[in-house]
Amino acid sequence: MRVLAAGDHFVSPDLLVAALEEEVRAGSLPPPETARLRLPWPVEPFGPVGGVEEASGTEEEVAEQLRGAEVCMTQMAPVTAKVIDACPDLRLVSVCRGGPVNVDLRAATRAGVAVTYAPGRNATAAAEYAIAMILAALRRVPAADAELREGRWRGDFYAYDQAGVELRGTSVGLVGYGAIGRIVARILRAFDAEVLVADPYTDAATAAEDGVRLVGLEELLSSCTVVSLHARLTEETRNLIDADRLALMPRGAVLVNTARGGLLDHAPLPEALRSGRLGALALDVYDVEPPPADWPLRGLPNVVTTPHLAGATRQTAERAARIVAAEVGRYLRGREPRHLANPEVREVRA
Repeated sequence: MRVLAAGDHFVSPDLLVAALEEEVRAGSLPPPETARLRLPWPVEPFGPVGGVEEASGTEEEVAEQLRGAEVCMTQMAPVTAKVIDACPDLRLVSVCRGGPVNVDLRAATRAGVAVTYAPGRNATAAAEYAIAMILAALRRVPAADAELREGRWRGDFYAYDQAGVELRGTSVGLVGYGAIGRIVARILRAFDAEVLVADPYTDAATAAEDGVRLVGLEELLSSCTVVSLHARLTEETRNLIDADRLALMPRGAVLVNTARGGLLDHAPLPEALRSGRLGALALDVYDVEPPPADWPLRGLPNVVTTPHLAGATRQTAERAARIVAAEVGRYLRGREPRHLANPEVREVRA
């Protein structure tokens, strides 16, 4: 059997192959033939390719390397309808991401190709990063750092009306309460923050067990000093926080988005920040990535920005490689995938 490890500069081909070799050794499985392809992300930004989202590389190079392979292990390869049609031997695409947005699921299902994903592979990294962004925004760390680097000692940041806010006793709202949100909540509770959660897919018993309060979105927005977004991006959640919902937040509140740029309507943000309606904004994700040169939020002192780094830890890359390798191991044993994104493929194969 032939396997293509289509890695990149984060989850490298070597990391994927090493994880697969360990899986094979642990299960006393026959070692497959492996080929490696390195895609340019994150040195080059991902983007739409051939009808799929957040992909890296070209359909042509992926199809060329994937011909004759039964399995593709990848994070960013564009597994489009064109690629699938060009690779009739393909039976499994194992994607080391929380959602296989770089795979055409309909085309894969029609062709009898199972597609798996890797839920939770970056949950710890993303949760810790969200906390870092909250603290950076509340305590004005980036602004103070930038001023000092320019030779200015901003003692006035100690003035009462300029001083930051502690997390202890502060109400923090989490919009979305999946794997990442639950870790964020545990960390916040260790800070003695009051945690509110808005998520239609979370039940009151789970919230009570975790020591958080489940409320509606409007109540959360109107009650919290800090709001952090952790929902998945769907048609239901696109522009979830728009001008009307921003207006519900207390004056001077802090908004943090480390999830997906599309959750937030960016149009009203500049005026909300300039007017003080929004006290600070911390973004790791954007409606356009990277933001354009004339991005209206660039240069505003109460904005904290980073280039989509929340999941960027070595442990995330290693964990992702192990998850996809385990799915390939199950395929080699003739077992069902653990995290199947297109369960309809079972009927096609039958």
